[in-house]
Amino acid sequence: MLKQLFDYVQRLLLVAHETKQNRDDIEALQARVENLTEKVQVLASAIERLGERERLEREKQLLQLENALLRIERRLPPAKPPK
Repeated sequence: MLKQLFDYVQRLLLVAHETKQNRDDIEALQARVENLTEKVQVLASAIERLGERERLEREKQLLQLENALLRIERRLPPAKPPK
């Protein structure tokens, strides 16, 4: 009877220790997830800015091409030399 009680208390202590360890592990994992979430948000913002820059660069190149075509067709006067 006493041995059974001792085994029960021993198992109870083990479960309590494992539960605490699990809680600590969960907290650590939550911190890692928050850290990763922040990094993903930073990357998403960077990708968005890069996409906008690329769009503007394509628009600029298209305008340069249109200007070159108009100059060829003599619709625009020649470009002034840069200062």
